[in-house]
Amino acid sequence: MTKRALVTGGAGFVGSHLCDRLLELGHEVVALDNFYTGTRDNLTHLRSHARFSLVEQDVIEPLPALGGRFDWVFNLACPASPPHYQRDPIFTTKTSFLGTLHGLERASADGARFFQASTSEVYGDPEVHPQPETYRGSVNTLGPRACYDEGKRVAESLCMDFHRTRGLEVRIVRIFNTYGPRMDPNDGRVVSNFIVQALRGEPLTVYGEGKQTRSFCFVSDLIDGFLLLMQHPDTTGPVNIGNDGEFTMLELAELVRELTGSRSPIVHRPLPADDPTQRRPDLTVARERLGFRHRVPLREGLARTIEYFARHTSEPQRSEASA
Repeated sequence: MTKRALVTGGAGFVGSHLCDRLLELGHEVVALDNFYTGTRDNLTHLRSHARFSLVEQDVIEPLPALGGRFDWVFNLACPASPPHYQRDPIFTTKTSFLGTLHGLERASADGARFFQASTSEVYGDPEVHPQPETYRGSVNTLGPRACYDEGKRVAESLCMDFHRTRGLEVRIVRIFNTYGPRMDPNDGRVVSNFIVQALRGEPLTVYGEGKQTRSFCFVSDLIDGFLLLMQHPDTTGPVNIGNDGEFTMLELAELVRELTGSRSPIVHRPLPADDPTQRRPDLTVARERLGFRHRVPLREGLARTIEYFARHTSEPQRSEASA
């Protein structure tokens, strides 16, 4: 059945890929973005699409009518890379809280199903590995990352309060590190940093000893998980979505150097405050409840991302990225 969907943060890295997929499935899409980290370039190819419209609006403000009721509301609006969310941490917290509140209010008024893009950052620097959804996290509420971590935690709380008190259908996903075309070359994330540095022949910057680990999910696999959860009849979540292959930062740097053919040296810098030492999703719930399977291995996904960056790094752009 055709749905009318609202995607806040729709001009961002993940949001624009979600808009593409929804349109491919035959749905009508309204993308809403304030372009704080998103870019119109991510949606240029959709400009003339009959079932797509783009609205410039900040989710901190109550949502306008936008042409009638929605069946689905996807809330992806929030700066998501450390340089972006730390640039104005008060704004980041307001976006997570007020943006989620306004999206929930709209979904409640429309009788829509609400999708919350949460993050693996709610687990903080985890003391449990890999991280299941039942783990409550180890977050420094006073640190420089707290605006994002705590903002997403309170957003999850709001979703469950609307679910319990108003009967709103909500779906909460916890996104683990995601990469792919349309990432911002300047977003400060490790994948984009390494690729840009390698393509430019600059030293690859590794923080600490480079032994900290992450798991990297290609963006198309993430969107698969989104839609499996959104269409599931009775799974509220939260549900981890990502790739549970685990790599050290040094392993990632070496793979990027190999795939780009770069001779860039690796240099080490001090580890940032509250940077998690390990992060890998426990995907048991996603696999058993949703039938989720990631399809794109890291080598293939990086090759596709490098190809995109090779075409676009000379054209600076800004985008919202996921955790």
